Amino acid sequence: MIYPIVAYGDPVLKKKAEEITQDYPGLKELIDDMFETMYNAHGVGLAAPQIGKSIRLFVVDATPFAEGEDGDPGCEDFKRVFINPIIYEEEGEEWGFEEGCLSIPNVREEVFRKPIVRIEYYDENWDLYEEELDGFAARVIQHEYDHIEGTLFVEHLTAFRKTLLKGKLNDIASGNVDVNYRMKFKI
Repeated sequence: MIYPIVAYGDPVLKKKAEEITQDYPGLKELIDDMFETMYNAHGVGLAAPQIGKSIRLFVVDATPFAEGEDGDPGCEDFKRVFINPIIYEEEGEEWGFEEGCLSIPNVREEVFRKPIVRIEYYDENWDLYEEELDGFAARVIQHEYDHIEGTLFVEHLTAFRKTLLKGKLNDIASGNVDVNYRMKFKI
């Protein structure tokens, strides 16, 4: 099932998400649906709050970042499920990259993030992992992790950039945006 993507302005995107347990109802189907929803919208990551569910779950497939001459080989076949993740360390010199978000369509801005993250999480089989990730894989994880913490990428921008984007963000919140995937607006 393809879910509509929750648009900027919905309170669920600003709420810190709740942990889940192994008996969360329909978890396997939800994970499958999240991947299907993400692929349908041409995304590389999708967090549960983006489909209206305030739980600590996100899916990623950063494989597109491995492609091309400047591709990141660490993203090749980087398709994962993150349940109840905890980023416990970020390190390195921050680097900028133009990020976008399915909940904030048609807006791309340079966001600075640290290049290395250490994260603990459960996968879809409830196996526990502790990993160090870097490059684009780390960036995608940080972006999606922000979602379950109630933070959007535009909050990492300078006050000046946020002011310049205010009109676009208000348009998105009011449903005045053209996208090629289903969205849910809080109008």
